Amino acid sequence: MMYKYFWKRILDIVLSLAGIIVLAVPMLIIAVIIKIDSPGPVFFKQKRIGINKSYFNIIKFRSMPVTAPHDTPTHQLKNAEDILSPFQKMIRRLSIDELPQFVNVWRGDMSIVGPRPHMLKHTDDYSKLIDRYMARHAVKPGITGWAQVNGWRGPTGELWKMERRVEADVWYIEHWSLLLDMKIMFRTVLNAMRGESNAL
Repeated sequence: MMYKYFWKRILDIVLSLAGIIVLAVPMLIIAVIIKIDSPGPVFFKQKRIGINKSYFNIIKFRSMPVTAPHDTPTHQLKNAEDILSPFQKMIRRLSIDELPQFVNVWRGDMSIVGPRPHMLKHTDDYSKLIDRYMARHAVKPGITGWAQVNGWRGPTGELWKMERRVEADVWYIEHWSLLLDMKIMFRTVLNAMRGESNAL
């Protein structure tokens, strides 16, 4: 298994470095627009749990006002539609806010594909409610994952929705292969090009 994950890491390094290089100019433009669009920093960093319960700071383009409570998912905010600018809604819908996570992948905090890292409060709460929830941390978290390309992205206000996401994450871990990773990457690009209404 470790031999197989060696090749996953090689793929992560190659793709993340390529992503950083190819997207350098577009990300610079996005950073300038974010700075003009609303006051505050360009990047948003938040502590998440990685492989084997280690901690790391996830990096995103800031897609919320600095006054918004960042420990609460946007979809759970009563005034989410009002507090987000059109540009912020757009980069969330197209997953553009996730692009800086290529740096997390290059550094080894994350993988291109894996279970999405949840907020610390979500991990604490759901680990007590859902069987095998912590099994998600047996591998590195990902920018995208099997759960996301199968529709379990976005709001998880009801427990059964998070249960389905966890089931998908555990299935991915148990059936992992490089071919599966490439399939997930391909479907992720297609979904991003279409835009996803549940990205808020």
